[in-house]
Amino acid sequence: MPYRKVTQEKLADAVARQIEGLILRGILRPGERLPSERDLAARLDVSRPSLREALARLEADGLLETRKGSGAYVAGVLGSAFAPPLVRLFSTHEEALFDYLQFRRDLEGLAAERAARFATESDLKVIATLMDRMEAAHGKRNPDEESSLDADFHMAIVEAAHNVVMLHMMRSMFEMLREGVFYNRRILFGVRDTRDELLAQHRAIHDAIHARDPSAARRAVSAHLDFIEEAMRDLKAHERHEDTARLRLAHEAERPVPAPR
Repeated sequence: MPYRKVTQEKLADAVARQIEGLILRGILRPGERLPSERDLAARLDVSRPSLREALARLEADGLLETRKGSGAYVAGVLGSAFAPPLVRLFSTHEEALFDYLQFRRDLEGLAAERAARFATESDLKVIATLMDRMEAAHGKRNPDEESSLDADFHMAIVEAAHNVVMLHMMRSMFEMLREGVFYNRRILFGVRDTRDELLAQHRAIHDAIHARDPSAARRAVSAHLDFIEEAMRDLKAHERHEDTARLRLAHEAERPVPAPR
């Protein structure tokens, strides 16, 4: 017979499953602190012993970490899909930058397509709120704030795609970008000739998603990342030219002055 006895789920198992789901869907983020034991037990309406059992299991599974005197946190290691030596390698090789941009173009184009199809009204409100904040920061000419909001805007689109594998992969990629592994967005945003264009590109992505137009959303993402790639190639070329010019200048300074005839 294909039937099994119905068994009541342990409270600790139910608590663990709920927290696992929040981590999986990206609602609880790597490094985020959970509420205090007393507060969390009250919110979940379970006893503190049941909660402790669930937290211990999640810590044993590597999903949580306990910091003495501070509480339970989502494990920070979940924020990176790459080993530290590989991250350092990325940061020192130019080809990794352009492969990264191409990877983003492919995956974010798909995410934008999916967001145009599957985003809920709440997702669209989050994206619109971040767009408004980017425009406000643009008006203040604050490149640091613009850079931070830029990553949040793109991540909100990935979240609106509602694919948990894509979400965790892209979150890891954006954390490396925040840390300047691939390039310093502050420099890119601080270039006068790019700021207005970048804002317009983000607005085009926003508008296509809100219009529920998957093809236009993908095209807008591709145009945005093509622009960034071209700007980065120009910047890298300028850096190489400047390096050559400095070597030439240093060499010229060391050359003996010809004796007058």
